[in-house]
Amino acid sequence: MSVTVETGPWRLDPTASTVALRHRTMWGLVTVKGAFTEIGGRGEVRPDGSADGTVTLGAASLDTGNTRRDTHLRSADFFDAGNHPEITFAVRAADRLDADGVRVTGSLTVRGVTEPQTLTARLLPADADALTLETEFDVDRARFGMGWNLLGMVRGLTTVTASLRFTRAEG
Repeated sequence: MSVTVETGPWRLDPTASTVALRHRTMWGLVTVKGAFTEIGGRGEVRPDGSADGTVTLGAASLDTGNTRRDTHLRSADFFDAGNHPEITFAVRAADRLDADGVRVTGSLTVRGVTEPQTLTARLLPADADALTLETEFDVDRARFGMGWNLLGMVRGLTTVTASLRFTRAEG
């Protein structure tokens, strides 16, 4: 069954959306998990069904449940949140692949470094006023200048999982 999406402007609902990270650390023995508590965004669906938009995260809002680790993640070793308070995914194109698949092409900006990013998302059943996109993709933190790696404890890719709920916005 194909999901129909209404054209026009959409706004991300931060209360119904999540963006989380998962990264294996301590030589792959421990998985650190966290979620961003500050999420914003908007999008525009054009009459041809394609879309663009932006999702923004507060870099200092990552919560892993460990205050000391969270403080370190906000430091210049990782997100450098004092100098780069936002993480942004700017969507240049979002095109339907099939009934519920969407190819999202854009750029991810972390620590002031912008890199191209393409991912596949799943569009959950929608109504005229709300839609949800779900995705999971991997990011190489070194591409964004996050090379801190004491004794080789932190290596490999970081997995990003997102469930983004959008509601119709007024013109």
